[in-house]
Amino acid sequence: MTDSRKLAIKNLKGSDEEMRVSWMLKNMSQNKTFKYFLENEKLENQNILLKSLQERYKTYRNQWRGNAKFAIKNDLIGNKFNDSNIKPLCIDIETASVCDLACPHCYRQFIATPDKIMSKELAFKIIDQASKLNVPSMKFNWRGEPLLNPSLPEIIDYAKKKGVLETIINTNATKLNLDMAKKIINSGLDLMIYSFDGGSKKSYEKMRPGRFKKNNFNEIYENILNFHKLKIKLKSAFPRTKIQMVLTEDTFAEQDEYFSLFKDIVDDVSVKQYTERGGKISDVSEEYLRSACSNEITEGSNKNYVTKKIDANAEIMKDSDGNLFVSKGRLPCEQPYQRMLVTYDGRVSMCCYDWGSMHPVGYVDKLAIETGEKEYNKIKKKADEKAKGFDLMNLELPKIFNEPIKEVKTIEQIWYGDDINFVRTKHSKNLLEDVPICKGCPFKETYDWQKIN
Repeated sequence: MTDSRKLAIKNLKGSDEEMRVSWMLKNMSQNKTFKYFLENEKLENQNILLKSLQERYKTYRNQWRGNAKFAIKNDLIGNKFNDSNIKPLCIDIETASVCDLACPHCYRQFIATPDKIMSKELAFKIIDQASKLNVPSMKFNWRGEPLLNPSLPEIIDYAKKKGVLETIINTNATKLNLDMAKKIINSGLDLMIYSFDGGSKKSYEKMRPGRFKKNNFNEIYENILNFHKLKIKLKSAFPRTKIQMVLTEDTFAEQDEYFSLFKDIVDDVSVKQYTERGGKISDVSEEYLRSACSNEITEGSNKNYVTKKIDANAEIMKDSDGNLFVSKGRLPCEQPYQRMLVTYDGRVSMCCYDWGSMHPVGYVDKLAIETGEKEYNKIKKKADEKAKGFDLMNLELPKIFNEPIKEVKTIEQIWYGDDINFVRTKHSKNLLEDVPICKGCPFKETYDWQKIN
């Protein structure tokens, strides 16, 4: 097994978290939040501040998995959740819902997503509100390409001024020219994750086609390479860079090439499965089931033999090696206990799988109330007309399952509000199927998987 393949497996097993934490602790003295604290507080003992921020970061990463378990174990719902002072660990701010690519595996191809950018003023407003809750982390994208928002560097810098420890973006790097690269480094961004699918020009351009113009493998690779060179030139540790590839039939065989391309120019190289979950056990071919369950299936039997033991509607998952897993049931989700997402216009959702913000839990700006589904209808019309940039999309309008009271509230009011507490109540009682947006969720961690073999 090659070294790069070993690294791929290592990353797939989750060691990325350990590397991420140790790297941040090591480089905390270069973190722009630390620099702003020094500048504003004029502290004599820098080591005390440094250790304080390091401890705060370690606590935040530990809480990422711990908050939900603690709340569920102690039945902290409703007023008890409010009184426990559990705060969001991350706020995702959709600085841009527009994207210049039309990736076939992206939700944008299926659910209408307005081509908009968030105003700097709204972003600052959200950051101000989140900082009152001492939110340690902010991610500045969701459904779109964040570098399409010209105010993004200012927004990141503002978050660092407000004490946010870790700022994150996911980017396709199409707009990462040298000018933008300098602005991103100077902004104090902590973690930049590249989405780059393919170890060859052919597979990459198939997986990452442009919406408005042809996307070019060589150009994007040069952007990533030049960013690395610029970091060295400026002697900047930040942002930490990670690149990830979605595994498909086209890209699976290119993992070694992929690691060779990027191992020396980013901090972390990772691959992940395209489909975390999908389908029912009844959808699986009899031939495959016979192969997967050969030790259980007797001559003359069929897949009904398996479905007698496993509900025919049970969710299934395949890993990258082709192993089949079937769900024995649902597990409480961590998302309602640790994060919220805010769309470009101020609609608040509780998790990133609520792609169309179909289950909003509140509004932080009147624009989200005023625009509503008007923008979705506009984008669907363009797709139906095969307008340039929309001709590759087969879109549907999202169905809104939940409509909170149409009034503007703060991040804090929404976090402790009735709509999201309703979700937490259902999760604490393991009644996920009672929440429309949670029913059939693709997040694999919300299922109790059993391997079939």
